[in-house]
Amino acid sequence: MDIFQSMRFFVAVAQSGTFTAAAELMDTTTTNVSKVVSSLEGRLQTRLINRTTRRLALTEAGARYLQRCEKILAEVREADEEAGNAQVMPSGRLKIHSMSAIGNHYLIDAIARYRETHPSVMFDLTLTNRLPDLLEEGYDMSIVLARDLSDSGFVAQRLGITYSILCASPAYLKKRGTPDSPGALAAHDCLRLVNTVMPVENWAFEGPEGVETVTIPISPFHVNTADAMTVAISNGMGIGVQPVASAVDGLKAGTLVRVLPQYHFEELNLFAIYPSRKFVDAKIKTWIEFLKLTIPQLLAADQTIVDSPKEHNKVLAD
Repeated sequence: MDIFQSMRFFVAVAQSGTFTAAAELMDTTTTNVSKVVSSLEGRLQTRLINRTTRRLALTEAGARYLQRCEKILAEVREADEEAGNAQVMPSGRLKIHSMSAIGNHYLIDAIARYRETHPSVMFDLTLTNRLPDLLEEGYDMSIVLARDLSDSGFVAQRLGITYSILCASPAYLKKRGTPDSPGALAAHDCLRLVNTVMPVENWAFEGPEGVETVTIPISPFHVNTADAMTVAISNGMGIGVQPVASAVDGLKAGTLVRVLPQYHFEELNLFAIYPSRKFVDAKIKTWIEFLKLTIPQLLAADQTIVDSPKEHNKVLAD
């Protein structure tokens, strides 16, 4: 019998005053209770209870041990309740990884809205354009863009589909002209977004004639985050790749213009990945359900914006 159960038997005897009453509380026999207490005394090499035919009495050591046992067992109950409640009540801290554009454009707003109804859940959000090792780095979840996922043994929830587009500033297009086909990009400054899901040298477009691949010229600028690319494009440095999430604000504001609007890069899946389907914490369950409800709507709204003809014609004609 484990030490905690031995403590429970001893506490039941001490509090009820008899082995018989303790046996009823513990749903066992009087003989078994007596054996457990005797075994506990043998392990401790200390007498805890003085027995007579008429009554029981704690020894001095038994009284001290009772106080400690009551405190220890109370803490064990609290720990069990806290762990059990984690399956029911969302609380505690979620450590989440996300790719930068998705995190900046969707997740921070989603976190703020989720915490309106679940204020006991706190978030640690890390933005990097890579797929982390969830177990090694201690993440509860990763939000990533990928064509497909390798068989990692983790649970993956697909939240939607998105893609990247080409953008430039109005000033750049006024100065250098607007390309009318992927092949025309050879005459332009093409800015390279370097990450795990975007090709650097060969850009593969999906367009009216299917997939069309072009080799872009030597680039004057490489960068590894979409938000940094947004700044470079807005400053007129050239034509660059923008995930839909990074492009929409600039398109709405007129600081970006979509180039080759009938073309886009390969569609990518947006996944939420977490380590296990078994005994999932309530905060993870509710967060996943919240993302499944909100992210598809946000992706659809942004796709409507980038595909809107009025967003493609913001270059001044004068």
